[in-house]
Amino acid sequence: MAELLERFRIEDEESFTDFQNALEDYAPRMAQLLTALRQKPGDLALLGDLMRLVHTIKGDAGLCRMGFIAPLLHGMEEILSRVRGGELQFSYSIEQVLFLALDRLELLVQSLDQSSEVALDDFHQLCAELRLVSQTAPAGLDQAIARLIEVVTGYKPVTPGQGPAAPAISDSAREDLRLFHALATQFELRSVLFQGRTERNLVLARACNEAAGNPVPPLQLEAAIYLHDIGMMFLPENLWLKQGRLSEAERAQLVLHPQWGADLLARMPGWEAATQMVRQHHERLDGKGYPAGLSGDAICEGARLIAIVDTFEAVILKHGQRQQTRSLLRAVAELNACESQFDAKWIHHFNRVLHQKIQSGEGLPHIR
Repeated sequence: MAELLERFRIEDEESFTDFQNALEDYAPRMAQLLTALRQKPGDLALLGDLMRLVHTIKGDAGLCRMGFIAPLLHGMEEILSRVRGGELQFSYSIEQVLFLALDRLELLVQSLDQSSEVALDDFHQLCAELRLVSQTAPAGLDQAIARLIEVVTGYKPVTPGQGPAAPAISDSAREDLRLFHALATQFELRSVLFQGRTERNLVLARACNEAAGNPVPPLQLEAAIYLHDIGMMFLPENLWLKQGRLSEAERAQLVLHPQWGADLLARMPGWEAATQMVRQHHERLDGKGYPAGLSGDAICEGARLIAIVDTFEAVILKHGQRQQTRSLLRAVAELNACESQFDAKWIHHFNRVLHQKIQSGEGLPHIR
């Protein structure tokens, strides 16, 4: 058995770009086929098309000097082969496993595009779990899939603790929050895809903060949720929803929006903590964020939390734009894969909150 790579670094930019471009073409079609198969699980034509796509991507990975991806795609092929042979019946759980594998592959390629090098420990772990699923007898399949999902998403069967009572709020602070909420609502009106995002972000951020014992002042967090993207209103609207890579000029514009929002909020007394959260919510633990390139403990707790909530919203939006099934598990998996980007402590609370909401049937407004 070949030794597993600990890290992968792009050595041939042209080959990587070829694979990236091919995956951008194939992935949406694979997603459509997976969704269609759930509606028609016995459709051999759909199944055949999907298997050919997986096989093609595996071949392209080898040709483009990215052969380390092959075990992931081989695991997907093995599951689909068992479905085609009648040993397994295509189900929602199998669909989710294949979506998780596809999403992780896309995320890996995106990470390589951004930094040219990625650690592969989590990727190898997913491949190993996928291999186990592909070899598990039908009677034990649900248990194997549950294990894979726990490994990928970090779900633990725990319930968030009760937070302390809501703090007293002054009349002036209440008026400020009404203004901030009104500004957030105006931002939402710019696109039908943004409508309801303030509620979604606030519900999730509050729940995560409460699960952690409210280390972030709740009123300051609420203000920051309302205004963290208000600076986007000063940017060209075609930047907000652009799919694909941004040009250098477009990125130079985009990185200004946290600063604009923070500078606006800083002119209102009493919201210093919220100002810091707005300014830092696109910073990353590994120092590759913006606008200041902060890293580690230099980023405040509230900004670390908002970064997760904001990215979760963006991932849900991405799947919606592709007309894919809006899967909570798939969105959670993407965030859990970004170890260098997000605070592990806040990811833990995020996982707890979503798991509790799934278990209780309460759900989230993200899934409609």
